[in-house]
Amino acid sequence: MAQLIADQKEIEFILYEQFNAEELLTYKKYKGFSKKIFGMIISEARKVAIKEILPTLRDGDKQGVRFENGKVMVPDSFHRARKVLRESDLTSTMEDPEWGGQGLPFLISIAILDYIVGANYSLSGYINMGHGTGKMIELFGTDTLKKMFVENLYTSRWSGTMLLTESEAGTEVGAITTTARKNDDNTYSIIGNKIFITAGEHDLADNIIHPVLARIEGAPKGSRGISIFIVPKIWVNKDKTLGKHNDIQCVGIEEKMGFHGSATCAMALGSKGECRGFLLGEENKGLEIMFHMMNEARLSVGFQGSTTASLAYLYALDYARHRVQGKDLAESRNPEAESIPIIRHPDVRRMLTWMKAHVDGMRSLVYYVSLCFDKKENAFDETQRELAGDMIELLTPVIKSCCAERGFEVCVQAVQVFGGYGYTKEFPVEQLVRDVKIASIYEGTDGIQAMDFLVRKLGMKKGLVFKGLLDEMGKTIKDAKKIESLEFMSDSLAKAVEALGITALSIGGAAMSEKYTSAFAHAHPFLEATGDVVMGWMHLWRALTAVNALKKNTGQKNQAFYKGIVTCARFYMEAVLPVTMGRMASVQALSDAALAMDEASFD
Repeated sequence: MAQLIADQKEIEFILYEQFNAEELLTYKKYKGFSKKIFGMIISEARKVAIKEILPTLRDGDKQGVRFENGKVMVPDSFHRARKVLRESDLTSTMEDPEWGGQGLPFLISIAILDYIVGANYSLSGYINMGHGTGKMIELFGTDTLKKMFVENLYTSRWSGTMLLTESEAGTEVGAITTTARKNDDNTYSIIGNKIFITAGEHDLADNIIHPVLARIEGAPKGSRGISIFIVPKIWVNKDKTLGKHNDIQCVGIEEKMGFHGSATCAMALGSKGECRGFLLGEENKGLEIMFHMMNEARLSVGFQGSTTASLAYLYALDYARHRVQGKDLAESRNPEAESIPIIRHPDVRRMLTWMKAHVDGMRSLVYYVSLCFDKKENAFDETQRELAGDMIELLTPVIKSCCAERGFEVCVQAVQVFGGYGYTKEFPVEQLVRDVKIASIYEGTDGIQAMDFLVRKLGMKKGLVFKGLLDEMGKTIKDAKKIESLEFMSDSLAKAVEALGITALSIGGAAMSEKYTSAFAHAHPFLEATGDVVMGWMHLWRALTAVNALKKNTGQKNQAFYKGIVTCARFYMEAVLPVTMGRMASVQALSDAALAMDEASFD
């Protein structure tokens, strides 16, 4: 079995050809780096991921996590892999060196994470979730809190979580019942229970730092009265040494269909009346602060979908090349004909090409938004910085939802390529299907992402942000139309972009009319269609880049690589976008059949 997580040449193509990562070196923040240094760090990540992390993937599924006497034990192999990652300085690549980071661009960091996350997402969660916790403290915490927590979180000496969900307050965060009371020493006593907490307890880190949503006594009802607190598992003294255990404990873990290496915990806070935490930011501003971490988490979940899809595709590709079965169609009546590798069968070719088209499209989309983070902070032109920020906001739910869904579908297709073997535990793809399914559910289900996209994102700046996305796609279409071989693909994408604009006007208008329920019933298909069209944009951009590279008389091997990018884009335009056009027609029709169905008729 090929030990590959992501295609190295594909990553280099996206970084240096499609998105010109070397341009980042013109920014003052990245003056100390070079393309060579970028390449060395990415290569080290690839080596660590293949040698140390990927072998733990099966352990995560077979051994899973164990819960005994309030403690959670992760699979044995996770300990060594985490240690190697920390020793390789790969746990905080993009953060400021002041806090233990390497200060790399977001775009380069996402290429590093492509390998690390792709090798074992459940293991990476124990390491990377501390980053989100640390970022919130860096942005909103006092100097004391920053010195106490940030470096240890960024370097993964300590890990982090996110304590939002309660049994009666899932998506409706404003309904939480966890309470906080201010103490004389400016800490807060916290009492409550939380569920579905990823990595809420484990034995990998010296300490676990919990951001907790709670309502201070006397605060307004609903989301307006929510504050956020930093609650360490073990109390941290001002000199950063560890003190006594805090009154927060895991009371159980969930048995899940997959993702067994990740501990999903139920947490009790203040069962002895002794749970203390620090207020982060201002009182009653908890949701505003938490959304900084939530958006990062949603991008990470979409990334989980794309990286798992990449792994599944490469497993399926390797199997199809080596599995010999059946005769070539042209020789089907010849009893003397030899059997061939299944990659030569048309239906398998179709599945593999469909998988590759989505894996490549998702990766380019994730890297594009990563580049936007770099431009938002560093671009010389204010207009560029504003556009980058707008694209991050608009495309976050697209990445979260569409990459989670398409990632799952790619894994399902991988099982199909393996046939009966794919349904057994002898091969890894059935695990990937079970593991990745969670991506469309947690950090806000895809339906929640769709409602957010319809209600908030579509109307940003009175619709100008969405129009800005259509304009950006239009620029690529205009450039591609200048090349004869790309004219058909340009026309196909242009029609899809035009249809997307019309669909947005239709559903957006309905959302503000008496047909609003029908609009919400079609919000998810609209978000799906948006993701499909945006990935079409990525494919045309990729094809344009590849055609220009082919003009440079590259070697035979490179010719095959670039021609493959163009052919894959053609497949997407001819086989995927027509389905998307039908989906957009369905959204525009705004059928109310699902709403008209009497509840009794569902029986």
